[in-house]
Amino acid sequence: MAQEKIWLSTPHMGGNEQKYIQEAFDSNWIAPMGPNLAIFEENLEKYLGLGHVAVLNSGTAAIHLALILLGVKSGDEVLCQSMTFSASVNPIIYLGAIPVFIDSEPETWNLCPIALESAIVDRIAKGKKPKVIIAVDLYGVPYKIKEIRAIANHYSIPILEDSAEALGSCYKGRRCGTFGDISILSFNGSKIITTSGGGAIVTNSVALKEKAIFLATQAKEDAPHYQHVEIGYNYRMSNICAGIGRGQMEVLQKHLLLRTEMHEFYLDLFKDIKGVTVFTAPNDGYVSNYWLSTILVEPTKTLGISRETIRLKLEEANIESRPLWKPMHLQPVFDKYPYYGNYVAETLFINGLCLPSGSNLTMADRNRIRAVILNLFNK
Repeated sequence: MAQEKIWLSTPHMGGNEQKYIQEAFDSNWIAPMGPNLAIFEENLEKYLGLGHVAVLNSGTAAIHLALILLGVKSGDEVLCQSMTFSASVNPIIYLGAIPVFIDSEPETWNLCPIALESAIVDRIAKGKKPKVIIAVDLYGVPYKIKEIRAIANHYSIPILEDSAEALGSCYKGRRCGTFGDISILSFNGSKIITTSGGGAIVTNSVALKEKAIFLATQAKEDAPHYQHVEIGYNYRMSNICAGIGRGQMEVLQKHLLLRTEMHEFYLDLFKDIKGVTVFTAPNDGYVSNYWLSTILVEPTKTLGISRETIRLKLEEANIESRPLWKPMHLQPVFDKYPYYGNYVAETLFINGLCLPSGSNLTMADRNRIRAVILNLFNK
C-alpha cells in the first residue's frame, strides 16, 4: 500500500476558525458583509503596521482592482516580472493592457533593476511610457526594494507590489505588502494563512480602500435603487471566509516559525551535497517567510542528477515537489509580448525545484523526504 502523500503546501488550521464561522452562521452574516470582514481587515492592518486593507475573494481580484486604481486602461503597457505565477499577469490582459516582461536577478530571483530600467528607457523611446511596475516577492523573498523604488520614482511609474507569497516577510524591518503604491496579498489554500480562497489590497489611503471596496461590490452608488456609474465587480470576500482569516491570524506567527524550520531542515539536508543550493534570503536586510523552500541543482556538479531526477524520485515515494514558476515570457499564451533581460529566469526554471514546505509537516514526513534525498545521492 502506498504511503500517504506528502503535499507541497496544504492548509493548516489553528482551531478557532470554526468558532468565527459559526458566529457568522448564528448571526446570519453569510453575505460579503459582516463583522468578520472588518475585524480581519483590522487584524491585517495592525500586523502590517502600515496601510489600509480591503479583503477580497482572491489575490487575482486584488491585482485586477489595483491596476484599475492605478489608472491602467486598454493599450497601456505594464512592466511585470517574468518569473511569477500567471495570476500576476492575467489581470493586465483582462484590462486590454500589454504586459512587458522583465528578467530576474540571481540574488532574490525578482525584478532585475538593470533589465527594468533598460525596458523603461526603450519603451519611452518607442513612445509608450509604461503605466505600472508589478514587482513580486517571489517565494517570500522581498525584491530589491531600494533599487526598484529609485527607478520607479525617477521615471514616475507607480509600483504594484505582488506580495501574494510574502505575508510575514520583511525588508529592513518593514513588512512586505507595504512597499508598493498599492500592494496585494493572497490567502489561497497553499499560502502561509488561508481563507480557502481570498486576497487583499493594501493601500496608503482610506479613500483608496473605500474605492476598492466600492468596485468590489458591483460599484453600487449610494441611492435607494441600484444605480451604477462605473463598472463594478463581484470581488468582495465573504464574511464566512473572513472568519477563517480571523482564526488564521491567530496562528500566523507560529506558521512562520514552522516554515522557517522547514527551510532550516533543507539547509541541513543538503549541506554536504555538492551542486545543490537551498535558496536563501541574500542578507540580514531581507527576512523571508520561506513560503516554499526551493533548491537549485547544477547537474555538472551532481554527477548528472538534475532537478527533474529529484522530482521524479520524490514522486515515486508519493512526495510532491514542483519546478519553479515557468517564466511568463516562455508561456505560449504570453510569448508574443516584449521581454527584457537575459536568461536568469529561464535558468532558474530549468534548475530549480520547490520542495514540501507546509507548516503542518511532521517529523515522519521529514524523515521520508530525507531518506529519498540521501538515498538518491548515496549519502
